[in-house]
Amino acid sequence: MDHTDPHDENVYDALATADEDGRWAFGTGFDAGDAEITAPSPEGVDRADLATYCLMLADDALIASQRLAGWTTKAPELEEEVALANIALDLLGQARVLLSRAGHLGAAEPYRVGPQDDEDVLTYFRDDRAFRNVTLAEADLGDFGRTVAWVLVFSAWRLALMQRLTGSRDPVLAAVAGKAVKELTYHRDYAAQWVLRLGDGTELSHARMQAGLDGVWPHVEELFLAHDVERRLVEAGVAVDPAELRGDVDAVVAQVLPAATLTRPETPAVGLVGGRGGRDGVHTEALGGVLALMQSLARAHPEATW
Repeated sequence: MDHTDPHDENVYDALATADEDGRWAFGTGFDAGDAEITAPSPEGVDRADLATYCLMLADDALIASQRLAGWTTKAPELEEEVALANIALDLLGQARVLLSRAGHLGAAEPYRVGPQDDEDVLTYFRDDRAFRNVTLAEADLGDFGRTVAWVLVFSAWRLALMQRLTGSRDPVLAAVAGKAVKELTYHRDYAAQWVLRLGDGTELSHARMQAGLDGVWPHVEELFLAHDVERRLVEAGVAVDPAELRGDVDAVVAQVLPAATLTRPETPAVGLVGGRGGRDGVHTEALGGVLALMQSLARAHPEATW
C-alpha cells in the first residue's frame, strides 16, 4: 500500500487530524464533501422527518462504532486491532456528519434534547428511548468469531443502503453515502475474509464461527422493516425502502457461507415488541450498557470543554 496516497485514510491519520480550532477527535477526517450541513431540506420534504431519518442512520453508525471500539487493546493481533479501529472510525465519521445534519434540521420530540442540538448533545445527552438505531448495532459482539459475523451482516446491509442513497434528493445524505460506499466495501470484504478463514478452518474455529453467526442472526429481520418516517421519505425520493436491501444481503450471505462451510441460521427474530424495534426507540437491554460507557464522562462534566 502506498502510504503517500492523499486518499489513503487509516487510524493514525484520523488521530492526527485537527479541526480549525486545533482540537482533534476520532472520526474528524470524515466530512460531507461539497454538501453543506446547513443545506435546506429538499422541496416538499418534511424537515422533522429528514432530521429523524438522519438520526436513524447516524445512530446505527454511532452505536456500532462504540461497540467495535470495545476491541481496543483486546483484539487477537495488532493488525486486527488496527483494522477494527479503522472500521469504528469510519462509522464514527459517518455518524458525526449525520448527527450534525439532524441537529441543524431539528428532530421532533422525543428525539430532540434542546433547541440547538449539535452532534455532542445528541450523542451524550439522549437516553436510550431517543436512539433510533437498529438493535443489531447494539448487540453484544461476543468473541472474535461473532464480531466478524456481525461486521459482515452490518456492513453488507449498510453498503446496500448507502449505494442507493447516493441518489438521494438530500445533498448531505448523498454525499455521506458516496464516501461511505468505499469504506463499507472494505468493511464487508474484511469480515468476509475472516468468516471464510474461521469457518473453513479447524473444527474449533468452525464451531465458534457458526455460533457467532447464530448469535447475530436474530437481529437480521429488523434490518428490512420500514418505519413510517422511512416510508414517507421514500415517496419523497430521499430515503430507501429497507425491504429493497434484503436481496443484496442475501446475495452476500449466499456467497460467503457455503464457501466457509457454514449454515445459514433459522433462529427467530429478537429485538421487536409488537412489531416495533430500534427505529421506534424500543431496544434490547444491551443498549443501556453501551450508552452508560459512552456517555458517563460527558454527563459527569456537562459543562466541560477541551
